[in-house]
Amino acid sequence: MALENDNDLRELIRKAALLNAVSHDGKAQAGAMVGKILGEKAELRSKVKELSGVINAVVGEVNSLLLAEQKTIVEANWPETQKKEKAEEKRLPPLPNADKYPKIVTRFSPNPDCVLHLGSARAILLSHEYARIYNGKFILRFEDTDPKIKRPSLQFYDSIRQDLRWLGCTVDEEYIQSDRLPIYYEYTEKLIGGGYAYVCECVPEEFRKMIIAKQACPCREVPATENLERWHRMLSGSYTEGQVVVRVKTDLENPNPAVRDWPALRIIDTKKYPHPRVGSKYIVWPLYNLAAGIDDHLMGMTHIIRGKEHYTNMVRQKYMYDYLGWTYPEAIHYGRLKITGADLSKSKIVAGIKEGTYKGFDDPRLGTFAALRKRGITPEAIKKMIIDVGIKPNDVTLSWENLYSYNRKILDATSDRYFFVSEPMELKVLQTPKTYQTKLPLHAENPERGFREYTITPEVEDKATSFWVSKKDAEAMEPEKIFRLMELFNVKIENKTDNSVTAKFASESYEDVRKIKVQLIQWIPKGTEFPSQVVMPDASVTEGFAEANCKKLKPDAIIQFERFGFVRIDEVAEKLIAYYAHK
Repeated sequence: MALENDNDLRELIRKAALLNAVSHDGKAQAGAMVGKILGEKAELRSKVKELSGVINAVVGEVNSLLLAEQKTIVEANWPETQKKEKAEEKRLPPLPNADKYPKIVTRFSPNPDCVLHLGSARAILLSHEYARIYNGKFILRFEDTDPKIKRPSLQFYDSIRQDLRWLGCTVDEEYIQSDRLPIYYEYTEKLIGGGYAYVCECVPEEFRKMIIAKQACPCREVPATENLERWHRMLSGSYTEGQVVVRVKTDLENPNPAVRDWPALRIIDTKKYPHPRVGSKYIVWPLYNLAAGIDDHLMGMTHIIRGKEHYTNMVRQKYMYDYLGWTYPEAIHYGRLKITGADLSKSKIVAGIKEGTYKGFDDPRLGTFAALRKRGITPEAIKKMIIDVGIKPNDVTLSWENLYSYNRKILDATSDRYFFVSEPMELKVLQTPKTYQTKLPLHAENPERGFREYTITPEVEDKATSFWVSKKDAEAMEPEKIFRLMELFNVKIENKTDNSVTAKFASESYEDVRKIKVQLIQWIPKGTEFPSQVVMPDASVTEGFAEANCKKLKPDAIIQFERFGFVRIDEVAEKLIAYYAHK
């Protein structure tokens, strides 16, 4: 029976097309149907072309319907699928007290002292996703008020913006804290004038002893008027670095010594440590809790989504909020996210680059977004992984394979297939009976994407054909064993040396060897090879040949070298250079 007359098959395709259509604004994707149908009807693999024709016809019928009509049919016939899809759409739990706010506002606040890496993904993606779920606002705020220890660098402002664009996180507003020092000074003066903060001249070691003993330092008891005078002397340069610090008063009985009278501003010698944006214009610089706390209020932050290591900072900042008559935003503290085998320490990354251990911030051994992008890890995979992890307060440990699994599902459907043989060895096939013309699909489950075509012509004298195969495949070749050159023909091995293998043509059909489960071998016709190298995740380089069709590829294309792995094309010139993603 012709497939077009198989009513059961058409109904199966119609269901798949309707489900796909309601998930894609009423337009089913024919390419997505082939693999799905073959997964349920494996016996149709030999009739892919005919199957594609039926699928295209059914998809055309489905796409002619209005989206509302499609949804009505699906809900009437397969309501359970819609419940499942709706449940999957609500991957993140509702924000606490979201209904209290006319507009949800979230933020990501990096220090531009290094590039972003996978450890930053949770704060970025959760904050951005919630802002979009609630049709709110997502703010990027550069926290660059430490020109001495966490020294910002101009290159990282732009690299952070680039990383956010790559992740698909659109920024609604951007602020840079080094532009806002007069604002911090204004509120500091209010706190000091109100008796809520003071300028501390104590020696740090002596202050530490007093605070651990829950005792007030002498400066705490100085009248507000005198503290304001000290404050103005700070601003005028009468003090030097390390002599004074502004502290916010808290409960000295607080069980956590880190909360007691926390430091808010200090002096930095910016002639010695100039700021990359404002130079030596300021010498009094806010610490994290004062600058972040003030900005979160002034920028209208409704929900702060950050790691649980910031819980103590919330406790500190709430004292300042109470003094200024402000309401603290909703704070969500998630657990630590660790990736086994990934070095996510900024200091180690920077040191490794300075020492020459790493070639740059996009070195494939790193977990930076620049490195992941270069290897072909997609932002969609990172987002899916982070959202699935969610905002749980408990610590989560993932492996690289977790990320690869998400990425593989995306690339498997979108990447064209090509042959690549690593460490090439020659395979000479004798007695090839005729010229073979073969069409290799760019994607076996999506034949409409096209083919690569090769003509294999035997030599006139000895009817021999020559190919390049990988050293790994050649090592498995022993006399009398049969192998199949993928999508071409079967060969029987005659002999092997250290540099080459000789075989005889055995047969043409895959059916001839299917029962004995022969190994399928990638091949490249000798004389058509394209020299290539693949940079691996450990920064080692695998040399080999790619098929000639790869010369048409463009940089940034992500493809699959069959039986080798997914790679991102970096350069196509005299040789192809690619970066390995994963299997």
